Amino acid sequence: MMNEKEISYQVTNTYSTLNKLTPKTKNVWWVCHGIGYLSRYFITYFSSLNADENYIIAPQASSKYYLKNEYKYVGASWLTKENTAQEIENVLRNFDAIYQAEQVPAHVNFYVLGFSQGVSVAMRWIARRKIVCDQLIIYAGSIPTELKKEDFSHIDTNETKIILIVGNRDEYLTEERMQLEHKKVQTLFGNEYIFDIFDGAHIMSRKVIETLDKK
Repeated sequence: MMNEKEISYQVTNTYSTLNKLTPKTKNVWWVCHGIGYLSRYFITYFSSLNADENYIIAPQASSKYYLKNEYKYVGASWLTKENTAQEIENVLRNFDAIYQAEQVPAHVNFYVLGFSQGVSVAMRWIARRKIVCDQLIIYAGSIPTELKKEDFSHIDTNETKIILIVGNRDEYLTEERMQLEHKKVQTLFGNEYIFDIFDGAHIMSRKVIETLDKK
């Protein structure tokens, strides 16, 4: 008889940072990559931001795999449909450890960005750990369906800017799916959000990133 059992053990994982956290820092970014990325490559999209004023933290998904079956380039994934509930908890514990290690100062602007699959883990972290941020940036990704308005009762939309970003040629976000994402945002935060469309596909855009701290 086959049995599937569960164990708990300590895991060591990496994450990436860009620039230095100093008294000159104005903005701290918490950025969650999409499927197929590694944090050290994803974080380079933020390299054009003013280095004195912006400090970037990029958590790393622990589930790594070879891309395109070429056994050359490595990517990572946050979650799959397999054992999702436990994997979510593992991701949140990873985020908690990074957040504790980084000791983000209270006086800076704190921006949380999720790109593509990174939206799902960023939003669950904010909801379940009651994280307060100055901007929540939902970039070309889908909001988890289990999240409810009360999960974000700690978010004041007069203080936190909710920004929904999508490329006008995004191959994954059809018109029907985009309307569904609008409804999710409205359910969670009302109509107090910014919707930005840029010229591009399902990609990270440095130009878009450069505009975010000016909104």
